[in-house]
Amino acid sequence: MKTLFRYGYVLLAITLFAACIGQSNVKESPTAGNIKIGVDESYQPMIEAQIDLFEAIYHYAVINAEYGPEADIISRILEDSVRCVITNRQFTEKEIAFLRAKSIIPKTTKIAYDGLAFIVNKANTDSTLTYAQVGEIFSGKIQTWKQLDPGNTMDSLEVIFDNNASGNPRYIREKYKIAGKFPSYCFAVNSNEDVIKYVESNPNAVGVISVNWISDKDDTVSMKFRKSIKVVGIGHDYDTEGEGPFVKPYQAYLAEGSYPFTREVYVINCETFTGLGSGFAAFIAGEKGQRVILKSGLVPATMPIRLVQVKNN
Repeated sequence: MKTLFRYGYVLLAITLFAACIGQSNVKESPTAGNIKIGVDESYQPMIEAQIDLFEAIYHYAVINAEYGPEADIISRILEDSVRCVITNRQFTEKEIAFLRAKSIIPKTTKIAYDGLAFIVNKANTDSTLTYAQVGEIFSGKIQTWKQLDPGNTMDSLEVIFDNNASGNPRYIREKYKIAGKFPSYCFAVNSNEDVIKYVESNPNAVGVISVNWISDKDDTVSMKFRKSIKVVGIGHDYDTEGEGPFVKPYQAYLAEGSYPFTREVYVINCETFTGLGSGFAAFIAGEKGQRVILKSGLVPATMPIRLVQVKNN
């Protein structure tokens, strides 16, 4: 019996070794091979779903995603440690010139529309902010909850970003043209997930995250996070009573452009040949990949969606 077990183990080892050799000898193509990509951590839930589906369809493809803040993943592609990145900004002219000097021409594909979400603790009685108020918070003009609402029982504000090197503080700086430092009550943790956990435990906090972390209605992690916090509605302007039409970063408002913190998401591919990175970018921009984006709660960039307006009689 022991001899049979030995033979069984030897046969299994030979089979696994042969499989590994076969995988390593696969010639790279748009649907086969093994690559590393850099992904802005803001889009980790959506990209994990994309990779799972892509690898399930193309059995000889292995995509290793490295997740991190925007600045880090851009550095990785400039240093040739990854072939393509997924982020919410395009390369600067300086970055493009740097790559062209190495005979690399980056190919940019818009894949989705994303929203920057503001979240507060469940106990917070304020769940709306105007676009102007958000700017005043980041410029230091509004520092307490009582400045927003005299009836609020909380006082000091805390504003939490995912990471100092992420695209979220960079986006806010560009949006409101903030040249200097953020106020002292603005600070960063390590990830979007850490922002949600901090807001869940601190009633006076405002979190700034990508909506992708709370937008997939079928994802258990996303729904767990959503139940633990409140999403802030954003108003464009004041009306005569000091209030305005407030919208949240839901798909319909992202699609029609009425949510003021909507941004584009890109795959930037720096392959010098048509390899697996090119194939994965085309997959995300194609029908199957766009359906994954739609399901994740973001807005597909290349596949039209239908908005239905429901009227109450």
